[in-house]
Amino acid sequence: MSRKPLSAAALLATAMLTIAGCSGGAAPSTETAVAPSDASKASGTITVLTNRTDLVQDGTMGRYAAAFNAIYPKVTVKFQGITDYEGEVKIGMNTADYGDVLLIPSAIAKGDYPKFFAPLGSTAAMSQKYRFTGKTDVKGMTYGIANFGSVNGFVYNKALWTKAGIANWPTSPAQFLGDLKEIKAKSAAAPYYTNYKDGWPLSSQWTNSAGSVSCDAKASDALAGSDKPWGEGSDLHVIDTLLYDIVHEGLSEKDPTTTNWETSKTELAKGKVGSMLLGSWAVHQVRDAATAAGQNPDDIGFMPFPAQKNGAFCATLVSDYQLAVNAHSKNKAAARAWLDWFTDKSGFATKEGGVSALKAAALPSVLKPYEDNDVKLVERSDAKTEQVNAIDNAAEIGLAKQDYRQKLIDLARGAQQGSLQGYFADLDKRWAAAAAVAGS
Repeated sequence: MSRKPLSAAALLATAMLTIAGCSGGAAPSTETAVAPSDASKASGTITVLTNRTDLVQDGTMGRYAAAFNAIYPKVTVKFQGITDYEGEVKIGMNTADYGDVLLIPSAIAKGDYPKFFAPLGSTAAMSQKYRFTGKTDVKGMTYGIANFGSVNGFVYNKALWTKAGIANWPTSPAQFLGDLKEIKAKSAAAPYYTNYKDGWPLSSQWTNSAGSVSCDAKASDALAGSDKPWGEGSDLHVIDTLLYDIVHEGLSEKDPTTTNWETSKTELAKGKVGSMLLGSWAVHQVRDAATAAGQNPDDIGFMPFPAQKNGAFCATLVSDYQLAVNAHSKNKAAARAWLDWFTDKSGFATKEGGVSALKAAALPSVLKPYEDNDVKLVERSDAKTEQVNAIDNAAEIGLAKQDYRQKLIDLARGAQQGSLQGYFADLDKRWAAAAAVAGS
């Protein structure tokens, strides 16, 4: 299984109801998980839960464990790869048995982290060393460290775009649409691929672009105080209008109901698809698909969302899953030793094309085009994530779910009746009503 994005959104509502009632077994310890200063004193067996079943099966995680054991010889690391990560882990969290180190499921409310995870240190101290600490900050303590960060943008086939006579990155949605039209006119390729059927590429992948348009790290936070998130000129208005226009103007695959994520990577690698909005993590996967298909992996590029602020591109930098230590773990010191080593020393983030949570680490090579073209990375604030999620859930829209953008595509292709502006007006109305209740 190749890596997929952050959450299994379709399970979110059920998961929240389930976990809200969890006791997590016996009362958890509130002690901070601290790795021993002397590596020889860390001992015990720890279980690491992961959604990367592919890396468990091909021995990659085992090789990481072997490198870890060169420093911590008395710690045995076992891995449990879980395909339906969100679904299975939420069930395990009704007990105390959910591994020693795990990725925090998206279903858990941020305020509930202390019930399930051991604190890792004060956020004031942790933020000096790590990115994304605000994501798991609860009352001044950090409960998770990012697996890695991802930068948003379009993965695209450079050879195909060049063949269509396109030399530069588009700087506006209108120019992007014009480029896709050139690709359609000069090739048999689908200029854009929605991955409608798999769904998840329509969820957080597009929503995470909020902040890229306005170059504002607090663009997502601002939704907590907005009555019209889809108002003219807003980030979501620009983002969703582009998706609508791509489909409405016939610039995406012919039948979105039959898309396939794994196939799409090979199609993009072969130049049968022009582009897909994803995260920087996807570049390596598409390049691997190119190699497997006998294509040149260097033909696969990565470009920022087509919008500029003061003549410059911006791209949001968002956290992936967060690694945490089970508050019930009997081997917290060993668990924390693994978490620290995996974050600071393993090189996993860079290898996956992600941005390391470690601030001192260099950016991955897939982002060199961004560095060369002075694309500003905007680390998204999560200060008001709880409020935004509460409004989103009450409004039943699902910013991190696929449904509302699938409807957007259905409107664009004529499978549903209605207009884009009418849809935006309905979304704004529902959001405003939910915000009024949440703020009361």
